[in-house]
Amino acid sequence: MKRFMQTLGKSMLIPIVAMPIAGILFRLSAGDLLDIPLFQAAGAIFIHMTVLIAIGVAMGLAKTKDKGIPALTGFLAITVLNEGLSIMNPELDMGVFGGVISGILAAMVYNRFKDTKLPNMFGFFGGEKLPITIIILLMIPVAGIFSLIWPYAQQGIDGFAQSLVGLGALGVFIFGFLNRFLLPLGLHHVINTYIYFGLGSYQTETGEVVTGEITRFLNGDPTAGYFLGGFFVIMIFGIPAVAMAISRAAKKEKAAETKALMSSGGLTSIIAGITEPIEFTFIFTSPLLYFIHSVYTGLAAATLYLLNIRIGFAWGGSALDYSLNIGLSNNGLLLIPVGLVFGVLYYFTFYYLIKKRNIKVVGREDEATFSEQSTESERELSLGHNKLEYIAKKIVDAIGGKENVTDYENCMTRLRLVVNDMAKVEDDKIKQTGAHGVVKVDKHHLQIIIGPEAGAVLSEFKKFVE
Repeated sequence: MKRFMQTLGKSMLIPIVAMPIAGILFRLSAGDLLDIPLFQAAGAIFIHMTVLIAIGVAMGLAKTKDKGIPALTGFLAITVLNEGLSIMNPELDMGVFGGVISGILAAMVYNRFKDTKLPNMFGFFGGEKLPITIIILLMIPVAGIFSLIWPYAQQGIDGFAQSLVGLGALGVFIFGFLNRFLLPLGLHHVINTYIYFGLGSYQTETGEVVTGEITRFLNGDPTAGYFLGGFFVIMIFGIPAVAMAISRAAKKEKAAETKALMSSGGLTSIIAGITEPIEFTFIFTSPLLYFIHSVYTGLAAATLYLLNIRIGFAWGGSALDYSLNIGLSNNGLLLIPVGLVFGVLYYFTFYYLIKKRNIKVVGREDEATFSEQSTESERELSLGHNKLEYIAKKIVDAIGGKENVTDYENCMTRLRLVVNDMAKVEDDKIKQTGAHGVVKVDKHHLQIIIGPEAGAVLSEFKKFVE
């Protein structure tokens, strides 16, 4: 179940890739900024997020390298489901859950029937094309079943949403805490998807109803944004403060190297809203620091709520998102002094604990012991240079060679591998390449923490395993 949830969470990231450019264009072209109506078409990405999620989930869960047919199967699944619900009960809206369920069913149908052979006279419809037929036949009764049971489920979901909102600052704190706390397992995307695209509803000036904190905020809902604002505090102020604390706590002989790495990670968080390059330097080294980070994330969100600071984003709380969306915010400028306070809190907490408990974060590691086979270049190898092909080759060697690999892919910051024999995986040699960490999910599933270069490393990795 944990592995399935990880894959599901990763699958939901597929459509999220479209959000940065869509959000930027949608916001810049709004009437209160550049006022370019044509560019408002980018907002369709948010309106059709349910369909995109169904496609993404189907692609992510399908057991194939070619994702074209699974994507089409996912699209057909959500299209038939939505139309069936509309026929049976026009008031029903499964929202993001409809997308997730459709994507899961589409992937299950594809995996089950993609190799099925039909008699010659029906041969054109067999093989990989058969799931296209099966999913249409399946989703009709599925739509009928959900038209009967979803009204009760919808009441439960509405109750959860109302209770979360009704908890006020505590509800916002819980979401912020879980958003970070679930990151190591890759499960934070699951809860994010509901909050971002399913929580609440708002009718726009054109009469269209949109759901989710992100979509509602960008469309002018004056009640949206309270669950999102805390991420600006963390990404613009908190994570850079952590980077500074780690740099200051580094040993003298490693100070310059650590400062360069932390400066790059801190800027990535501020500009791009990507926190993993810094988080992965302590997430596995010190669960204590990561727990505190999760608490501070929830606390930042709750503080903004209590101060009536409401602001949202299209991507992830970067400085760019802040500048684009401050015009839609409540008390958006007050976020800066709050962020500075949290930056100080982060810095002194992390610096004190790292020094006091001698936590072995970057720059404070004990000298590594290398085998006789290791070379000087391996000891100095890091993702700060362009030797990605060399890194990939050494990773293949360290996991038992290409014969030990049965499947591989990547997310934004990780290589996700399936191996035959986990005993052949040599953690130390993998880390010698410059990887940030190794996670053995179970007997066959392995994750290697790379950072933002994961996609580039995987491209090189393929050359040695295909």
